[in-house]
Amino acid sequence: MKYIDYVQLNPLQRAGYKIKTFFSNLPKNLAKFFVMLGNFFKNLVLGIGHSFANYGKRFAKGDWATKLSYIVMGAGNASKGQFIKGLLFLLIEAAYIVYMITFGSVYISKFGTLGTEEGGFKMVNGRFQNVDGDNSMLILLYGVMTIVITIIFLVFYIANTKSAYMVQQLKAEGKHIPTFKEDLKAFGDEKFHITLLSFPCLMIGVFSILPLIFMILIAFTNYRPPNLAPNALFTWQGLKTFAEVFDSKGGASMGHTFLVLTEWTIVWAIFATFLNYIMGMIVALMINKKGIKLKSLWRTLFVVTVAVPQFVTLLVMNQMLQLNTGAINIILQNLGMQQIDFINDSALVARITVIVINLWVGIPYTILITTGILMNIPADLYESATIDGAGPVKSFMKITLPYMLFVTTPYLITTFIGNINNFNVIYLLTNGAPTSEDLYQAGFTDLLVTWLFKLTMSSQDYNYAAAIGILVFIVCATLSLITFNLTKSAKDEEAFS
Repeated sequence: MKYIDYVQLNPLQRAGYKIKTFFSNLPKNLAKFFVMLGNFFKNLVLGIGHSFANYGKRFAKGDWATKLSYIVMGAGNASKGQFIKGLLFLLIEAAYIVYMITFGSVYISKFGTLGTEEGGFKMVNGRFQNVDGDNSMLILLYGVMTIVITIIFLVFYIANTKSAYMVQQLKAEGKHIPTFKEDLKAFGDEKFHITLLSFPCLMIGVFSILPLIFMILIAFTNYRPPNLAPNALFTWQGLKTFAEVFDSKGGASMGHTFLVLTEWTIVWAIFATFLNYIMGMIVALMINKKGIKLKSLWRTLFVVTVAVPQFVTLLVMNQMLQLNTGAINIILQNLGMQQIDFINDSALVARITVIVINLWVGIPYTILITTGILMNIPADLYESATIDGAGPVKSFMKITLPYMLFVTTPYLITTFIGNINNFNVIYLLTNGAPTSEDLYQAGFTDLLVTWLFKLTMSSQDYNYAAAIGILVFIVCATLSLITFNLTKSAKDEEAFS
C-alpha cells in the first residue's frame, strides 16, 4: 500500500492494516530471528575453533618453557622472571587437581547415572540397618558445580598458555617484561573494568547461573514422586518430561492443563498490560488537561496508592471479596441484592475480577510514567493541529498516541512479559481459584508461573515445573526480541529527538 492510500484510511482501517501486516510479516521475521540465532551459534563454534587453532600454534612456536606450561601451569612465566604470576598459575592448577581427586571426580563419575545405590534399611551382616545410598540430588548439584569449576579452570589454563607465549615474544624482542607489581597496577588503570566487574560476575555465577543450569537439567530427569531424593534415586530421561507436558490424554492431564493455562496467561497478559496502559494514559491526560484544578492533589492521591505495598492491597481485596464475610457482599446483602462469589464460583467471574482488581493496582504506575512523557510533548504540535482543524480525538491519535508508543514501547514489552509472570496478583488474590478436577494441580485463574509454584511446593513435580519454566522463558525471550526489533523505537531512534 502506498503512503497516500494509507493516510486516507480511518483509524480502524489503519489498525486492521497494521495487524494484517504484522501477521503477514511474522513468518519472515521469525525466519530472520532463527537465522540470527543460527549465525550466533555459528560464530560461537568458529570462535572456539579459532581458539583451538591458536592454542596449537602457541605450542608449536613456543620454547621449552612455553611448552612446559601446557603441563605445569606458570612454568613459562616463572622462567622469564614472573615468579609470583607463575606461582599463582601453579597454585590454581594444584588446587584444581586436589579438588578433583578428593571431591569432584566422585560426583563426575556418577553424573551420567545420577547414582545406582539406593539407601534405606538393608540386610548387613545378618541384621537390618539403615544404609546410606547415592543421593541423586547432590550428585547432580555437585556434578554441575564441578563442570562449572572445570570451565573456570580451563579459562585460567588458556590464559596461562597465552601469558607464557606473550612473555616469550617480549623477551625475544628485547622488550620489558611487566613485573607482578606492574600487573597489579594495570588492574587499577587500563584493566580497572575487570577489577570492578569480577566480584559481581562471580556472584551472578554462583547465585544465578549455577542454579539456572541446575534447574534446566532437572527438566531432563524424572525428579518427581516416587523418585524423590535422598530416599530414592532419579535418573535422566531426556525429552520425555517435555512430551508429558504436552500430553493431553486422560482427564486432568498435564497437556490439557498446560493448554488451558497458556491461553488464560496470554489473555491475562494482554488485558493486564493494555487496559492499564490505556486507562492510565487517559487519567493522566485528564489530570494534565488545562483548566483542571488541584492537579498536584490528584497526582499525590495516585502516588499514595503506589506507596501502599501491593501484597497488602491484594490481601485486603481478597478479604473484601469473600462470599459471606466480605465487605462487598455484606453491602450487597444490606441493599437486598444477591451475593456474588467473586472467587470460587465461576471461572469467568473470577478471571474478570482479577483483571479489574489489577487495574486498581497497575493504573497508578502508568499514570506516573505517562505524566512525565505527556508534559514533554511540545505544545506547538497541538496548537498547529488545532489551527489545521484537528479535534481532541484526532490530536490524540496523530500526536499523543504515536509519541507515547514510541517512548514507552520497551516499557510495554517488559510489562507484558512481567504480566505473564505476575505471581503476586493471582496467588494473593485468588490462589488460582476456582479449582477443577479437569486441571492437574491448578485452578482456572492460575497462570503458568503460579501453576509452576504449585507443582513445586504442593505435588513436588520438580521436573514438570522445570520444563514449564524453560518453555515460558523461551516464549518470553522470543516475543521480546521479535517485538522490540519490529518497533519504531528500535528502527528509528532519532524520530522524536
